[in-house]
Amino acid sequence: MSRSQHAAEDRPTIPVQPSRPAPPSARCPSTVACFRAPAVDLDRVSKLFDSAAGTEVPAIVDVDLTISENSTVLLTGPSGSGKTTLLSLIGCLVRPTSGRIRVGGAEITRSSEEMLALLRRERFGFVFQSHHLIRGTSALQNVMVPALPCAHFDGDLRGRSLALLDRFGLAGRAHEKVERLSGGEQQRVAIARALINDPEVFIADEPTGHLDGLAAGAFLDFISELQQQGKTVLVSSHDVVLSESDRFSRVLELRDGRVSRG
Repeated sequence: MSRSQHAAEDRPTIPVQPSRPAPPSARCPSTVACFRAPAVDLDRVSKLFDSAAGTEVPAIVDVDLTISENSTVLLTGPSGSGKTTLLSLIGCLVRPTSGRIRVGGAEITRSSEEMLALLRRERFGFVFQSHHLIRGTSALQNVMVPALPCAHFDGDLRGRSLALLDRFGLAGRAHEKVERLSGGEQQRVAIARALINDPEVFIADEPTGHLDGLAAGAFLDFISELQQQGKTVLVSSHDVVLSESDRFSRVLELRDGRVSRG
C-alpha cells in the first residue's frame, strides 16, 4: 500500500478545525481549571439501577473513598460486586443516586453533561472491559479518535498514535481493521487509545482479561511506568497475576456494592 493510500485510510471522518497547539497550561479552559489535581473523593456514594421488574437494585452502597494523587489502586471482588459501577462513578461516566463526588477538590455531582464530557476527555483515560472499538476502522484510527475534539493537539496526532501502537507491539497491525485483530491485540489497541490524550487518571476495567500471563506481567510493568510519570491508576481485575503483585499501593475488595477491605 502506498503512503497516499495509508494517509487516505487514516484520515478521520469526523471534521476537526485546524488549530495551533496550545501549551500544557492552556489544555483545559479556566472553567475546569479546578479539576486538574489528580484526586477523587467519594462521600457516602450509592448507585441504584432500575430492574426489569420495576424495582431498584443497589450496585454501590454508601461508599466513602479517597483516591490519592499518583496512587495505584486495584479493585477486586466477585462478578456483580460493583467494580465496574464504582469505576464508572469515579470516572464521571455515570451519576450517583446519592452522595457526593469531588474531583480535584471540586464537587462535580451536579455538573452539566457538557462539563462532565470535557472533564472525562481532558482528565481520564478509559479501558473498557468490552473494548468499545469502532468496527470497520483501523487500529490506528481507533487510537486517534479520542483526540479529535481536542484543539490543543497539533498535527502530529498520527505520529503519536503510531508510537503508542508501537509501544504495545502493534506497529505492524496499525492499518488492520480492528475486527480482524485477536482479543489480546484489541485489548492493546484499547490501552493505546486510553493514553492518546495523556490523561492524569488511567482507569482500566479487567484490562488483562484477554491477555496471557506474559502479557499480563508486561501490563504490570506498564502500570509502574504510569506511576513514575505521576499518573493515578485505577484497575479492576479478577487476575491473580495482578492481585498477587506488589505494583499497587492499595487493594480494595468489593462485596455487594460495599468496600469491605482496603
